[in-house]
Amino acid sequence: MAEDHNAQGPTTGVAPHLTIPSRGGQAAIEFYVRAFGAEELIRHLAEDGERLMHAHLRINGGSVLLNDEFPEYGGEQDIVPKGVTIHLQVDDADEWWNRALLAGAVPVFPLDDQFWGDRYGQLKDPFGHSWSIGSPIKAK
Repeated sequence: MAEDHNAQGPTTGVAPHLTIPSRGGQAAIEFYVRAFGAEELIRHLAEDGERLMHAHLRINGGSVLLNDEFPEYGGEQDIVPKGVTIHLQVDDADEWWNRALLAGAVPVFPLDDQFWGDRYGQLKDPFGHSWSIGSPIKAK
C-alpha cells in the first residue's frame, strides 16, 4: 500500500468514487481485493481511526476511489447506491464472475453470451454497488 499519493501517479480518465454505507469502507477494500483483484494504492482513515476518509484502488488498470459516509460533513447517511453500474471489461468474464461470487457478490443479471458479442452479466457487491462484467465471447 502506497503512502505517498503522488507516488502512485495521477488519476486519469473517469474514476468512480464510491461512498460505502454503514462504516464498511475498510471491509469494501478487502472485498474488492478478493473479488476483483484490486491493488490498494492508498488508505487514509478518519481521526476516529475506523472510518475510511479516502482510498485509491486500481482494478483492471483503472482507478476506483472509496470513502465511508460522513453525514457530519453534509453527506448522506445510510446510502443505498442506485442508478449506476460500474463495468469491468476483462479478458475472461467467467473467471472474474466466479471470483466475485466466491467473495460475496450477488448475481442480478446472469452471466451469459449476449447478442452484441460479449459474455456479460451484472452483480451487486455486499455494499449495494452494481457491477457488470463482460468479455468477448470465445470461439467454440
